[in-house]
Amino acid sequence: MMKGIIMPKKPMCSMLAMLLLSVALAGCAAPATEGNGQELRSDKLIVAIGSEPEEGFDPTLGWGRYGSPLFQSTLLKRDDNLNVVNDLAESYEVSEDGLEWTVNIRGDVTFTDGQPLTAEDVKYTFETAASSGAAIDLTNVKGILASGNTIVFKLGRPQSTFLNELATLGIVPKHAHGSDYASKPIGSGPFNLVQWDRGQQLIVESNPDYYGDKPSFRQITFLFLSEDAALAAAKAGTVDMAYIPSAFSNQQVEGMRLESLRTVDNRGIVFPYVEPGALTVEGYPIGNAVTSDAAIRKAINMAIDRKGLVDGILHGYGTPAYTAADGLPWWNEETTIADGDIDGAKALLAEAGWADADGDGIVEKNGVKAEFPLIYPSGDTTRQSLALAASEMAKEIGIKMTAEGKSWEDIDREMHASAVLFGWGSHDPSEIYVLHASKYAGVDYYNTGYYQNDTVDNYMDQALAARTEEEAMAFWKKSQWDGKTGASALGDAPWAWLVNINHLYLVDEALDIGTPRIQPHGHGWPVTDNIASWKWKEQ
Repeated sequence: MMKGIIMPKKPMCSMLAMLLLSVALAGCAAPATEGNGQELRSDKLIVAIGSEPEEGFDPTLGWGRYGSPLFQSTLLKRDDNLNVVNDLAESYEVSEDGLEWTVNIRGDVTFTDGQPLTAEDVKYTFETAASSGAAIDLTNVKGILASGNTIVFKLGRPQSTFLNELATLGIVPKHAHGSDYASKPIGSGPFNLVQWDRGQQLIVESNPDYYGDKPSFRQITFLFLSEDAALAAAKAGTVDMAYIPSAFSNQQVEGMRLESLRTVDNRGIVFPYVEPGALTVEGYPIGNAVTSDAAIRKAINMAIDRKGLVDGILHGYGTPAYTAADGLPWWNEETTIADGDIDGAKALLAEAGWADADGDGIVEKNGVKAEFPLIYPSGDTTRQSLALAASEMAKEIGIKMTAEGKSWEDIDREMHASAVLFGWGSHDPSEIYVLHASKYAGVDYYNTGYYQNDTVDNYMDQALAARTEEEAMAFWKKSQWDGKTGASALGDAPWAWLVNINHLYLVDEALDIGTPRIQPHGHGWPVTDNIASWKWKEQ
């Protein structure tokens, strides 16, 4: 789902969790030894690193877009530096006009049922995904030709970000893609599904016929535990790795270290950009008389103490956020601004005509007081804390943002006329486009503030129309800030980005998880992006 939300983890009875841990996983904490007493590490791994994928393991329905698809291969993939390299593909090329992408695939790959993977399977996968209604936008694909080991994708217009679809959509077998595929996947990836107990665990084993580097672990068990139960399992020594929230970061667990992975899993405030008056087709209000003033948006961006938010709310496990793409290759580093500039923010407001005429602590202009709601999804304690803290910071400059927890149904109705605290973050640069392009104004949870800047639109259009991701880089960066305008705080400030939340894992001291790349938004299991390289450290 591309709604800027982290799906809630399924609750699990603690007694059931402990029963599973004590019975099914008995012996995990006690490695075997050789006759001479030398410790042997098991070829099995037990982890509690994320919530259960409710729709199962079908890539045509979205599985694998945030982390490794485990059971399926992709045509291309990103390495630890986010460079695109071959996976199933032996090579690919883009026509001069950018309308044809030709991919040549390996001829030595089989699915786990023994059938060969062919270009017809690739064609079937993309056509099925295009019609699935899932969060996979393949509307620009106008035709797919398959012949031998070659696939040709015909696009309606040039699209540099099509590369991301080739790198994230796992290939399914045309001959075995039935109604039960999501629970019984057949693929050509590094792992096979052995057992899935819904609400409890997933057991996978390494694929002996995998064409790539073989995983170090013969078997991996994924436990679907709540955060509290995952911490308890780590303390009990019954898991080798566990995801924890920043609130648990001070917990010391014997034999485990804390891994803090940098992310682009951001949180930020999107502002209504236009004056009020219009309505959506559903009859919901659009626009806000306060936030439509650029001085208000810029002043809030200046007043926010992002480092203070990281230190105080994330316990130091995060980074200040300035755009939707911080740290990624297409990020414009010039968008970084000084934090917590209260005096500068006050001066900006005064210059724009905002003043506290009646002494109530709230500035006003032309009879309009600088006050508006800041809504966030109720039940999300991190967003609640960020919203309350940001509101206090805005209060220092005479702006009253009232933090209010709402259901997603309420947010749907109010998000075009109120500021909203959303979360985003992706390895796909097209996320910059959907958050800021005028054509996405009011579409789903994308450009909810109805932001529009023709110059920014033009830069993003040029980025999409580039033949390659490399050619698109300069345009993505200019869309954020070109020295005069852009979608960052230096330009129109349609957002006040706050923080990027590090992903925290308790990891067995002896487990080497390689060099995970900068992590995306917390959907799925993003830490598994390099799971095939996990191994025990040399003894």
